[in-house]
Amino acid sequence: MAELLYFTELVGLGVHDLKGRRIGRLADAALVPLIDSGRIDRYLVGGGWAWLTVRHEQVRSISLDGIHLRDEHLTPYHDDEYMLRIARDLLDQQIIDVDGRKVVRVNDVTFEIHRENGCEVLRVLEVDVGIRSIFRRLSQGVLPRRWIRRLQRPVAPNSIRWEHCNIVEPDPRRRLRLNISYRMLEEMHPADLADIVEELAPEERGAIFETIDSEAAADALSEVDPKMQASILESLETGKAAEIVEEMAPDEAADALAELEEATSEEILEEMDVEPKAEVRELLEFEQDTAGSLMNTEYIALHENATVADAMDALKGNQDLLENLSTLFLIDQDGVLKGAVPLGRLFAVPAAARLRELAAGTLLHVPAGEKQNRVVETFDKYNLLNLPVTDEEGRLAGVITADDIISVLRQR
Repeated sequence: MAELLYFTELVGLGVHDLKGRRIGRLADAALVPLIDSGRIDRYLVGGGWAWLTVRHEQVRSISLDGIHLRDEHLTPYHDDEYMLRIARDLLDQQIIDVDGRKVVRVNDVTFEIHRENGCEVLRVLEVDVGIRSIFRRLSQGVLPRRWIRRLQRPVAPNSIRWEHCNIVEPDPRRRLRLNISYRMLEEMHPADLADIVEELAPEERGAIFETIDSEAAADALSEVDPKMQASILESLETGKAAEIVEEMAPDEAADALAELEEATSEEILEEMDVEPKAEVRELLEFEQDTAGSLMNTEYIALHENATVADAMDALKGNQDLLENLSTLFLIDQDGVLKGAVPLGRLFAVPAAARLRELAAGTLLHVPAGEKQNRVVETFDKYNLLNLPVTDEEGRLAGVITADDIISVLRQR
């Protein structure tokens, strides 16, 4: 089993030359992620009036007794844009625990000591976030390092594996130089990612939404508080904001843009593709707190004379809607709403059966101008999963879902 060393123990260790003479004390250590994301590549030594740089291959041994070199050709330290320094860039910083789905503050870092090519190297094992690491920091310089190790044993460790850590870096150029990726965040459930985003500072939120895939960003943005949605969209380049809004459901996109200044909202709309832009513009025309402002224009409607076979073809052609779909709607040649068919009924009848024969007995719907409170009351009274919205001529204009009502109630 590899021996462990904590960063709080590493800082201040004496650095010794080939004859065992101390040439300085360690001030910091740095990763170079483009070369190796887990190995300490450089050690920065405070040698009085200047800092020196020790490369990892120049180190013979590392222990609590000090760092001993096997090569004395040291160079003056110059700040390197490709370095991630532990003390400067990681310690006391907020990072994302991807596995635990939360934001944490770094108190210490745990390394493993490995023997590689005749020298000892440090590899980052964990980031420490608990009381034990706070105790180590407070005790360094007060008690001997070995005493601290013994005294900390009764305290349970609280740490995060390095591979589960995501560093938040607002500067896009520095993210690139440090090889920082947010791919793991894209794989999270949108609600978990939204919770994380809400804990971060504004520029850090923007950095994440600027970098992750637009579809993942749209899903997460839909879960964020409306006021924060506006703040995030305002922090992004207009083109990126438009890409994200395009991936949102039209009703959610309209809600997000409605929170922005009109000029900002218009700039984002102008960058969007024609079809999603037209849908969102239409929804923005409705007054706030009405059925029209709540409804979604993504639904499946078929002619009232359509068959179950026709419905199956329509479902196959709209697979992106299936996850939240529970009802098909029937309309006449003029688009007037004529019925609603629960999706489950399609699987109990022959393919040639007419959909109008499967329609629910009572057709509930609301006009686009209906007040939000009345819509909520209707959902509650009839235990609805969805509710169609019609225009002044009775044509199907959109659908309100239970998710939309939950969002309304959550904001109250």
